Amino acid sequence: MNVIDIDPVAFAIGGLTVRWYGVMVALAVLTVLVAAVLEARRTGISEEQLYGVFLWGVVGGLVMSRMVHVVDHLMSHPGQSIDLLNFAGLGLYGAILGAPLGAFLYTRVNRIPWSSMARVGDAVALGAPLGQAVGRVGCFINGCCHGSPTSVPWAVIYDHPNSFCALPGVPLHPTQLYFVAWNLVVFAVVFWMRKRPKPDGSSFLTYVMLYSAGDFVIRFWRVNEPVALGLQQGQLISLGVILACLPILVMKWRGHLAAQRGEQGDSLEG
Repeated sequence: MNVIDIDPVAFAIGGLTVRWYGVMVALAVLTVLVAAVLEARRTGISEEQLYGVFLWGVVGGLVMSRMVHVVDHLMSHPGQSIDLLNFAGLGLYGAILGAPLGAFLYTRVNRIPWSSMARVGDAVALGAPLGQAVGRVGCFINGCCHGSPTSVPWAVIYDHPNSFCALPGVPLHPTQLYFVAWNLVVFAVVFWMRKRPKPDGSSFLTYVMLYSAGDFVIRFWRVNEPVALGLQQGQLISLGVILACLPILVMKWRGHLAAQRGEQGDSLEG
């Protein structure tokens, strides 16, 4: 078995303790931004608009991710209190859902057509899975988001007193590392798509759906309690995201392919 005895607390300043989880989340946000900016420069997207969308998206993602974590905690631990303003725990789906909501509010405030955000979303989708992989490393060190007890050879045991692991001393599935691996697979797919002809917004939708599919499967090795149909809250959200995004992606590709056939027909007639 692999014993994880890393201190999750990176450093302390006075009475303020900074955990590696927070450091990795900050690095994750920076990773997404850098990748999105590089892609925006390649595709000619306005960097000023990208920065505005990103800022509003980060705020929306943080707020929603905290809300999702709080709801998940209260459902898994009924009767326990939780500090709403303590951002030590975040639900990743809140970030995925909250970021577009923040971006939508940005377009409304600045009177920008929402349709123009499709290309921005594609730029963000390039860095998002990389950022999520970095963030999951923080989860691994922190001891949160771990899996269920297991006897597989790669099981991990948390024994540091500062760990957030709910089952210290017990061999567990390292589901955080499963997420890291899957996010790298999603990044590879989105990277492969970036220079290929495709409808605007398709990279973002593909990223969200692939992540959701992986999340749905990996959660079978998590310790969260089922809430309906034998599925966890995150799995139900995964299905909802896939069902919402799939028809939009299909319509986008149908329109894109129809436009291509129209262009080929015009060129033949000419």
